[in-house]
Amino acid sequence: MSKEKHLFRGILAGVAGGLAASWVMNEFIAGPGKKLQQSLQTPAENWQQEQQAQSGEEDSTMKVADALTATATGGQHLTYAQKEKGGPAVHYAFGAVMGGLYGGLAEYAPGVRSAFGTTFGTALFTGADAIAVPALKLGPPITEEKAGSTANHYFAHVVYGATTELVRRIVRAVL
Repeated sequence: MSKEKHLFRGILAGVAGGLAASWVMNEFIAGPGKKLQQSLQTPAENWQQEQQAQSGEEDSTMKVADALTATATGGQHLTYAQKEKGGPAVHYAFGAVMGGLYGGLAEYAPGVRSAFGTTFGTALFTGADAIAVPALKLGPPITEEKAGSTANHYFAHVVYGATTELVRRIVRAVL
């Protein structure tokens, strides 16, 4: 990493890290995270979750995509198929913005990088999943979620933080 502090380069490296980490996070949730989640739930809870997934239930990113569209268009809402496309766009945009914030902060406050970005991932889980999502009525409080689901999302955010830091370091070394 360049020893010279540079806010714009830090933000750019963080955005790259956040985008890559958003993809890795999705892969974690669908793979190892899902196995962790299933191991912490009863067979009945696993069946119920599969039924909810097949029923077309909206996640928080889909709800945000719809709300943003409705605000921008004066009330026009997305179809479910459009929400399925808009949700990932919201996820990647949020991941990029949070990565950029992290990258900028990492330039001037080395403590932000503690535990190779996993502290950042934990803080992001707390701020987004535990506080903002329920406060904005985008999903239930984590106290109402199954332990497996909460564990899956928590560890996905830890993976996001570590991946953001890894990619940030690589990109920052060449900028």
